Amino acid sequence: MKKYNNYKPSGVEWSGEIPEHWEVKKFKHIFSEKKKTTNVDLPCGSISFGKVVYKDDEKIPESTKRSYQVLSNGDFLINPLNLNYDLISLRIALSDKDVVVSSGYIILNNNLKLNKNYYKWLLHIFDVVYMKTLGSGVRQTLSFTHIANCELVIPPLEEQTTIAHFLDNKTTKIDQAIAIKQKQIELLKERRQILIHKAVTRGLNENVKLKDSGVEWIGEIPEHWEVKKLKFIGNIFPGLNGKKGVNFSKEYQNEMKPFIPFTNIFRNDIIKNVEYQFVKINPFEFQNKVKCNDLLFLMSSETLEDIGKSSIYLGNENEIYLNSFCKGFRIFEKSVYSLFVNYLLKSNIYRNYFSLVGRGFTRINIKQEFINDLYVLIPTFEEQKQIVEFIETATTKIATAISLKEQEIEKLKEYKMSLIDGVVTGKVKVC
Repeated sequence: MKKYNNYKPSGVEWSGEIPEHWEVKKFKHIFSEKKKTTNVDLPCGSISFGKVVYKDDEKIPESTKRSYQVLSNGDFLINPLNLNYDLISLRIALSDKDVVVSSGYIILNNNLKLNKNYYKWLLHIFDVVYMKTLGSGVRQTLSFTHIANCELVIPPLEEQTTIAHFLDNKTTKIDQAIAIKQKQIELLKERRQILIHKAVTRGLNENVKLKDSGVEWIGEIPEHWEVKKLKFIGNIFPGLNGKKGVNFSKEYQNEMKPFIPFTNIFRNDIIKNVEYQFVKINPFEFQNKVKCNDLLFLMSSETLEDIGKSSIYLGNENEIYLNSFCKGFRIFEKSVYSLFVNYLLKSNIYRNYFSLVGRGFTRINIKQEFINDLYVLIPTFEEQKQIVEFIETATTKIATAISLKEQEIEKLKEYKMSLIDGVVTGKVKVC
């Protein structure tokens, strides 16, 4: 990439050296805080990961909306609230719509003639690299005063336009490449789901004779397979009641026991000795413990899609406990292979079943009886093991392909950020 002929120190730590003919000005000389105006006829909006998005007006009381301020198309919006909430969310956006937003947000007016698309990219870097170090209070909240004396670079207007055009073009192509790889990942995940569904509901013999399962939502199954309710092959047990996992504490190390959190079951088909939290257990407290090969179910979730998700514990802890939003199931029937049942529960027909029996509005729940009365398919024990081996071999290859795609996406994102940073601060010349 080209560089400018001469550079000078910018005096701005996160900008470093800049082209000699570029200027540096304080934020307050380039932008000022826009005076608040209201308009209840406009839709509500907010900022989400560096973009202005619409909010659901129906969920916002009229009295609240009357306090909202007008954000016009072409205005810069800053979310100054709770900077310590995370270090990922982008909090500065160039609005492409007319909306009203919370009065807690900062809206900017530009005091100089400038190319807003260039400053969209410059403020993106300012946000990521520097703004999160500012603010005050427990929640690390900003006011315009906190950023007023920060310094920003000012290339000549013609260069601003050239840089903005270059970045709009380049980042669009990078985003398109990322979108293609994300689609490829989704297709690989769909392929994995189809593979599991076919193996656990039809077996590995494509010519096998079928019969009616006797369960409407299951349909036909191989002729020699059995169908049983889950409660006839094992026992269900609860998680801890009213307890929350925490990080390990030496102060209570004799009372702290490993704890499988909600997110562990949500994220993993198989749980081993990873991602544990800890919970304080009192000597007089009796709770069912999780053992190797136990199935673990999510009984409560914020979304219908997640309800009933399951995992299998294959760890080796002697004493480990379970989240209160979950239930465990221990198979005692020797002719049933727990790993097969775990994969069976990933099948589309079982995901549909849990969606049908989930109940609730703000939080979705399923009753214990819907786990106990769940019909499961039972091939011969040897066939169950063969199906599990087939699934694990095939899905490992798919998982490797997904991982490679994810790595490629991360490299593209890193390249995109490096490109933006280099161009807007003059390290790379594009004109």
